[in-house]
Amino acid sequence: MKIYQIDSSARKEGSTSRSLAKKLLDRIKRPGDEVIYRDLNEEMVFVTGLTESGMNIEEKDQNENHKKMFELSNKLVKELKESDVIIISAPIYNYGPPATLKAWSDLAARVNETFRFKSNGRREGLLKNKKAYLVITSGGTKLNSKEDFLTPWLKFILNFFGIENVQVVSADQMALDYDKSIKEAEKQIKDINI
Repeated sequence: MKIYQIDSSARKEGSTSRSLAKKLLDRIKRPGDEVIYRDLNEEMVFVTGLTESGMNIEEKDQNENHKKMFELSNKLVKELKESDVIIISAPIYNYGPPATLKAWSDLAARVNETFRFKSNGRREGLLKNKKAYLVITSGGTKLNSKEDFLTPWLKFILNFFGIENVQVVSADQMALDYDKSIKEAEKQIKDINI
C-alpha cells in the first residue's frame, strides 16, 4: 500500500497538525507500506500567468514560471494517482485553508488526470478507490461550524477528484482547552477504522 502524507502547517516545530498526522500514519502504516511525504512549505508555487482557462499552456508558450508550475503540478498529480491512502494535515487559518493547501489543490486539479468532463457536462473524479484521512486543527474555530470553511472545502475537493471515502480526525478549539482537544484527537486516531 502507498500512503501519501501531506502536511500544510506553516509551523515546522510545535505543529499540532503535523504531530497528529504522524501519530495517524504510525497507526495505519503496516510493514511493507511505502510512504510518499510532501511538506507543502518546502516546494509550492501558485497558479499564475495562465493564458486560458484550466491548466493548459502549450509548451512552446510557457515561460520559466509556467515550466516550474507544470513540473510541480505533474509531480503532485503523479503522487495522488499512485497513492492508495492519503493523509492531509491542515490547521484552520482565518477560518479557511492554509494558502499552500489551496495552491496544492489548484495544481492537482488537472482535466483528464484527476477529473474529467462527461458528455452531459457533469464532472467526474478520476481518482477512485482511494481513502483519505484529514487531520484538522484549530485554535478557536469549531469543526463543521458555520465558521469552518476548511473542512467542507477540503472534503469537496477530494470528492471532486473522485475520493469519496474521507475520515476526519480533529483537534479543534485548542485555545479553549488544549489538553482536552489533543486527548479527543488521539482517541479518534486510536479508534480509526482502517
